[in-house]
Order: sequence, then C-alpha cells, then structure tokens
Amino acid sequence: MTRPVLPSRRACLLSLWGTLLPVGLVHAGRQIEEPLSHAVRSALSAAVAAAAPPEPLLPTDSDQQGYAQWQAASSQRLTRYKKHPIERQEFLQTLWYEARRSGLPLSLVLGVVQVESAFRKYAISSAGARGYMQVMPFWARLIGDGDESRLFHMQTNLRFGCVILRHYLDRERGDVFMALGRYNGSRGQSVYPQAVLAAQRAWLQPVD
Repeated sequence: MTRPVLPSRRACLLSLWGTLLPVGLVHAGRQIEEPLSHAVRSALSAAVAAAAPPEPLLPTDSDQQGYAQWQAASSQRLTRYKKHPIERQEFLQTLWYEARRSGLPLSLVLGVVQVESAFRKYAISSAGARGYMQVMPFWARLIGDGDESRLFHMQTNLRFGCVILRHYLDRERGDVFMALGRYNGSRGQSVYPQAVLAAQRAWLQPVD
C-alpha cells in the first residue's frame, strides 16, 4: 500500500498540564529527544515563538463558506468530546489556524489530537507528555522559553504539536506513516500511525 506523502514545507518553519490518561485510551507521549542542529533549533524556535491570534485569514466568499462548513461539520462531530459550543468553536478555530500555518491537513491534526489526548486539554501521559497534542516537556526547553506549564495553553500546545509534526514530516521527506511514528517515538511500528490515519479518515467523512 502506498504511504501518504506530503510536500516539504521547511520554508514555513523558517518564516514563521492535570489528567492522567487511562492506559490503553491513547498511544501518546513517547516522543524521543534528539539532537538538533543550531539551524533547525532556531527555525523551530522561530516557528513556535511567532505570536499571532488564531483568526482565520479568509479573503474570499468561497474561503469563508468553506471554513463555515468545516466548522459546522467538525463541531458536530466534536460534541462527543466537548459539550460546550463556544469551547468547540474556539478549539477548532485555533486548530485551523495552527494546522494551516504549519502546512498540515486539518484532518491529520484532528486525528493526532484524538489519538493522543481524546481532545483533553489537561491530559498527561505516563511519560509526562502534556495537553491536546501530548507534547513532551523537553520541547519547551529545546525550542520554547522553558516554561513547561505553558504546554497546557491551547494555542501554545497546538502550535508546538503542529511545528513538531511538520518537522518530522520534513525529516521523513513527506512520509506521513514514518513521521507519525517519529512523533509518537515508535518509528517503524504500525500501531500508532494506523490509529491516527484511521481517525483522520473519520474526520474526512461527511457528518451523518
């Protein structure tokens, strides 16, 4: 089976805490700290640090209509995880912004969040990974300001997660399967990538 491949977006990088999860609920929080070159660390740091409100940039009526349709369909599906409509709206708006900013498919990021944390803002894995995208604290030291508690801030967590996933996609030359394994710390094993890709497919389906 052909693995999905995404194009490199390294140019995007350059320009730009507590609930313990039940065992078996997700496959999260085992990212491995790897040496980063100064250039890569600087690029990732810049991508994380660039502040901006998560406001959609929708220049055309077609863009606005597409975003509204995506928001409505995704909000309906997200109801099982987040009951309050305003919370769902804010989460989806932020995820849309951060995924687009990193050049990632919305469905892929939603799949990662579902598998990593089941959309729990304060999720903590047995390995200490935090938040929606289960970011390991060492990333705050490597490419952030060192404040691990900020990984529970919604936009901060989604930004770290998207930037890290984009980095791994670039390292794996767009191979989503391998990049997901690297994100999870299980590179070359199939369980985690298959779980995320299955979740991604569900987010691509029309809402009944």
